[in-house]
Amino acid sequence: MELNNLRPAVGSVTRKTRIGRGPGSGKGGTSTRGHKGAKSRSGYSRKIGFEGGQMPLQRRLPKFGFKNINRVEYKAVNVGDLETLAAAKNLEKIGIEELRAAGVINRRQLVKILADGALTRAITVEANAFSKAAEEAITKAGGTIVKI
Repeated sequence: MELNNLRPAVGSVTRKTRIGRGPGSGKGGTSTRGHKGAKSRSGYSRKIGFEGGQMPLQRRLPKFGFKNINRVEYKAVNVGDLETLAAAKNLEKIGIEELRAAGVINRRQLVKILADGALTRAITVEANAFSKAAEEAITKAGGTIVKI
C-alpha cells in the first residue's frame, strides 16, 4: 500500500443529494419540504425559542430572582494598581480625577479600593469605599485614606 493508491472505504463517501432537479431524481416537486407551511417557503428561519406554536419554555417557566433597586455598584481598583499609577506619574495623592485621567474609571463610576497587590510608598488615596484590608495596607505604608 502506498500513498498513490489509497482509497476511502467502500460506502463511506457518498455524493450530495441534488434536491429540486426534476421528478426523475425522486427529490423534485416539493424538494423534500412537504406541502405548504412556513418551513416549505424560501427564506424561512425559525425564531429562537419557537416551539411550533406551543407555549415556549421561557414563557412557561415563572420569573425568578431578585434585583435590588438600591444596589450601589463600584469599580474595583487594587492597591497594586495605585502603586503603579503613583510610580508612573510621580503622584503623592490619588483621587477620582487622577483615576479618570489615567483611564481607569469613567466619569460616572464609583470607586472601591481593594487590597490586591503591594503598596510601598506613602500616598493619600481618595475614593468612595475601601475594603478593610486595603485601609490597613494604605495606612501601614504610611499613607492616608479619604472617603468621599
